[in-house]
Amino acid sequence: LIVKGYNIPELTLTNLHPGGKSIFPYLFITIACGAISGFHATQSPLMARCVEHEREIRPVFYGSMVAEGIIALIWAAAAMAFFHGEPQLQALYGTNPAVGVQEMSVALLGSVGAGLAILGVVACPITSGDTAFRSARLTIADTFNIKQDPIKNRFMIAIPLFAVGVALTFIDFNVIWRYFAWSNQTLAMIMLWTGTMFLLKTNKNYFITVIPAIFMTVVTFSYIMQAPEGFKLSPAIGNGIGIAAGLIFTVIF
Repeated sequence: LIVKGYNIPELTLTNLHPGGKSIFPYLFITIACGAISGFHATQSPLMARCVEHEREIRPVFYGSMVAEGIIALIWAAAAMAFFHGEPQLQALYGTNPAVGVQEMSVALLGSVGAGLAILGVVACPITSGDTAFRSARLTIADTFNIKQDPIKNRFMIAIPLFAVGVALTFIDFNVIWRYFAWSNQTLAMIMLWTGTMFLLKTNKNYFITVIPAIFMTVVTFSYIMQAPEGFKLSPAIGNGIGIAAGLIFTVIF
């Protein structure tokens, strides 16, 4: 972006979404894993098996989250600089997201670099799916105390999980992705409240988690109340319910 002279457009609060979706709460659901991700909490059983010492958790586990945030910023900057303005976004809107990835990769990195970038885009979902299935298996095994040393016990959990995964491939991916984004942020909200209670019980500064927890409560409730795959309420009612939920959770806390 810097070498080829691309410029980041001026950042304003003007809504340039081609479909006219409001910035709140859709922006905070769309930018999911790159900003805050409840999915990372599900990786705890797997991460505990990948490090030798507890002191390695912070640089490895937290470091991977920071790295993912940096990658999200890079792609966001590339999208803003490459598709500079609403007309370009309108032309791309409604097409396969892979089209945008391909256009940016080829223009910025050339054919070879684009191949590597696209390979990375393909590899990331594959590895995410692998860790998701593995973490789900380990979580179920830990919950029901099913030892995973025998191969048959692994298959006993893995095969039903794979069957569910195969069934989901017959559903529109855009719908699945929106549900994933919302459930991911909802899980993040739950884990933020869990972390807040832990910090409170240990007499530590809990404001670093309670403020994001309140915000994500408002976001997740507002989204599902007005989203097309949710309750389809008006933005005013949906946002009102979200704010009420945030206040209720705060009072309970």
